Amino acid sequence: MQIYSPKVTLTSPIEFGDISRVEELNNLSSKRIIPTHLDYNMLPSNFKVKQCKAFYIIRNPKDTAVSMYHYYRDNPNLPTIDSWTVFLELFLRGDVVCGSWFDHFLSWEEHKNDRNILFLFYEDMKKDLPTVVKKMSVFLGVNISDNEIKEICEKSSFTEMKSNVEKENSDPNHTVCALTSNRKLIFRKGAVGDWKNHFTPKENKMFEEMFNKKMKLSELAKHIIYEC
Repeated sequence: MQIYSPKVTLTSPIEFGDISRVEELNNLSSKRIIPTHLDYNMLPSNFKVKQCKAFYIIRNPKDTAVSMYHYYRDNPNLPTIDSWTVFLELFLRGDVVCGSWFDHFLSWEEHKNDRNILFLFYEDMKKDLPTVVKKMSVFLGVNISDNEIKEICEKSSFTEMKSNVEKENSDPNHTVCALTSNRKLIFRKGAVGDWKNHFTPKENKMFEEMFNKKMKLSELAKHIIYEC
């Protein structure tokens, strides 16, 4: 069964490298899957003008903070972090790679009614990936069978992706992350609720207060869940 069209190219993250990378993207097939961590306001103007389709995947901010903490801790290319407590303070201030989680989220939520953007939740993917894959296919206008959905889910499972990304024969020209060439740093646990192994009650209260203050007008934030 051939699911993936050879005419569709998965590129390196759009924020990686210098202007030559942008020129490289322009030379690829018009059917491109371009991953990015960019704030909506930092996206290329052509994305907005041409109404390119996009998936914005939301992961609950507590697990996001924990995941980023481990990424910082094990990545020699990033500032040294003394402790989880110190990192959490940086995260809440937005003094981390990609900036404030809250501001990033809100920049995209302003476009929640744009027809070319589909908002998805990481936790929904962990709980019921087939349903999410079907939703994505409808959004893209692609007809896929139940068997194809099953195969996509198998290839997109955390275990499978972690295994594949660490293989020595991975394409060296494809950059998984701009901040490290160590592919093993990209996938750690992928679990929902790991934040409970890191947050103290005091830290959780501080986080909740910040979240409620920043997200008080957000509709999408009401759908964020912290455990499955």
